[in-house]
Amino acid sequence: MTEDAMETLKQHLKTLQLPYMREVVEREIENAVKMKLTYQAFLTRLVEAEVLQKTNRSIATKIHLARFPRICTLEEFDFSFQPSLHAAEIRELGELGFIHRKENVIFLGPPGVGKTHLAIALGVKACTARLRVAFFTASELADLLYASLADRSTPQKLASLSRYHLLIIDELGYMPMDKQRANLFFQLVSKRYETGSIILTTNMPFDEWDKVFGDTIASAAIIDRLVHHSHIFHIQGHSYRMKDKLKADASA
Repeated sequence: MTEDAMETLKQHLKTLQLPYMREVVEREIENAVKMKLTYQAFLTRLVEAEVLQKTNRSIATKIHLARFPRICTLEEFDFSFQPSLHAAEIRELGELGFIHRKENVIFLGPPGVGKTHLAIALGVKACTARLRVAFFTASELADLLYASLADRSTPQKLASLSRYHLLIIDELGYMPMDKQRANLFFQLVSKRYETGSIILTTNMPFDEWDKVFGDTIASAAIIDRLVHHSHIFHIQGHSYRMKDKLKADASA
């Protein structure tokens, strides 16, 4: 292929918004000649490269937009350290059927046992499946909704938060909510009820949630909507952070 013909081809690929094909087409033509590929095999190879690149870029964008505090995976989780968890049940959640069924997941347990790790790992799995995910701490989410009262954008904010396939709410129970924030939190849970999945982590048993929401009736209403169609895991065990510290001390 002449230099002018190659430049014309690259320009066409640019016009068609196929940037990766444009980047590699010259090299792939050379490889096709060396490997004696058929036209079909060459074209398939070139198109597959573009699809893979776009898929990876889409996944990276979804992970970035989810605002995870860090990246965790199920493969990294040490189930042998938390025998109260059944690895098979968590890995089944990783197949994401619960999201398609609009079910919730609740991880309860003391600090450091891996609740946030598992929530993030399932969120990353969902991003990899190109689903829309958002991560908030409970206090961040309550403050975000409360701030929407100032410009009367609460309906729009609730609608926006309801469009995610998966909403992760971390650390419920660390900060109590006033009546307005508790009411807004209830509105969000109600709006997502049977329409979108929530993963929630908390250090407080259900019978103490009235301390978070300041009202027994409000907490009961929130619990009722969250636990219906939900997978609940009570994690009992040692702290991962303590495990890592002991390991570091042992190697020092």
